[in-house]
Amino acid sequence: MKILKQIAQCLESGDDAGVPPLVRQALTEGIVPKTILDDGLIAGMNTVGEKFRVHEIFLPDVLLAAKAMYAGMDVLKPLLLSAGVSSRGRVVIGSVQGDLHDIGKNLVGIMLKGAGFEVIDLGNDVTAEKFVAAAKNNDACVIGMSALLTTTMPVMKEVVDLLKKESLSGTIKTIIGGAPVSQNYAGEIGADAYGYDCAQAVAGVKKLAAAVQ
Repeated sequence: MKILKQIAQCLESGDDAGVPPLVRQALTEGIVPKTILDDGLIAGMNTVGEKFRVHEIFLPDVLLAAKAMYAGMDVLKPLLLSAGVSSRGRVVIGSVQGDLHDIGKNLVGIMLKGAGFEVIDLGNDVTAEKFVAAAKNNDACVIGMSALLTTTMPVMKEVVDLLKKESLSGTIKTIIGGAPVSQNYAGEIGADAYGYDCAQAVAGVKKLAAAVQ
């Protein structure tokens, strides 16, 4: 439908003032909120994520697109809630204890929201216990951990081990990322997935969420 394509294109250009009127127009045309979300807002954000992955656009462009996404979501959210439309799942993210870097983690959070997930962002300097408690309390299906320092990476293993200890590793999956982190390290500590950039992290979360739901 033409209006959905317009919403996606408006979002891709980062026009946060232009997206809400288009969303309202789509609603008046009788398009259901879930379709507007999936084929308009999320479709646009998926294109933004792919362009960012191949370096066609850069971080400021992603942030502008995310702002436009949120503007559209403000219109749709009450309607989605009243219709009982569920998200793809809840994801807990954070930078591990001792690590104050959060640009990459923030970007992953934006992209996850754009992909239809509910994101519980714990910020930075997050302990293993806090990750696991937040996942349990929020019924999250995935924990995403970021580290930019080799000295903080062992906290990721603490989270994986704690989930195993509490017999939660079957229902709460883990994905890790950050400059010093690798696929090999993910395998060593028993993490379920590794994301070398935000696009791969989102793809990994989608697979993990689908596997436990």
